[in-house]
Amino acid sequence: MGARSLVVLLFLMFILSFSSAYQGKKKQYKPCKQMVLYFHDVLYNGQNAANATSAIVGAPQWGNLTILADKFHFGDVVVFDDPITLDNNFHSKPVGRAQGMYIYDTKNTFTAWLGFTFVLNSTDFQGTLNFMGADPIMVKTRDITVVSGTGDFFMHRGIATIMTDAFEGEVYFRLRVDIKLYECW
Repeated sequence: MGARSLVVLLFLMFILSFSSAYQGKKKQYKPCKQMVLYFHDVLYNGQNAANATSAIVGAPQWGNLTILADKFHFGDVVVFDDPITLDNNFHSKPVGRAQGMYIYDTKNTFTAWLGFTFVLNSTDFQGTLNFMGADPIMVKTRDITVVSGTGDFFMHRGIATIMTDAFEGEVYFRLRVDIKLYECW
């Protein structure tokens, strides 16, 4: 065996031993920050203007702006400015506002696309967190992306697991948002 063949053989043995040492080992990520918050959405229905925190601003031709469209609400665009609380009580003191929109974007199931910001202004949290992603509403828990933040959350990124914590028809729902930030500056 020549010197060149010996070098190639040693290199291949090194590569095989190196790769086998890492087989089955996956990097375990631990969040650098974690919190659970709730936001409460009250959809304007033509009669609840004093309490409404969201409104339909776009509807398909067969829809209207006070009732969600038939057929899985496809085509409705809703903007919101919802209170955020530390617990699931709608009347708890808010720690901020959830501001953004959801778009019902699927014709054959209840699914929405979410884009919103948590504007937090409390003694514990100061700043914003920005979220976006698909929300397959009929699934118990759904993950959306935390794409950025400001203030105490400057340049933070992570995952928010959301679940519908309560709902009353098509006028009120409460989401539990379990936020795990994996990139904290």
